[in-house]
Amino acid sequence: MKKGNFIGLFFTGLVLAALIAGCAGSYNKESTGEYIDDSVLTAKVKADIFNDPMLKVFQIEVESFKGTVQLSGFVDSAKAAARAAEVAKAVHGVQAVKNSLVVK
Repeated sequence: MKKGNFIGLFFTGLVLAALIAGCAGSYNKESTGEYIDDSVLTAKVKADIFNDPMLKVFQIEVESFKGTVQLSGFVDSAKAAARAAEVAKAVHGVQAVKNSLVVK
């Protein structure tokens, strides 16, 4: 009888440990709320870049992950690349900007 209780408690503990481990956060994954926040952030940055007369929106890609915005694509000058970073940093909610724009 004691062996049956031990096995039952062992498997119950194993299941609880698996459930708790499944709840652990991850740096590489976003929650649904974070995904939505990043989508809104991306849209705001794209809109501001589109509305800036100096920047060519069709050549600048914008992505965001946990508040960090990444700019990629091609621009005509280093001044335009710097301006794109300034515009992105000015958006409320942007924590950091990774500027991967290439001057062509």
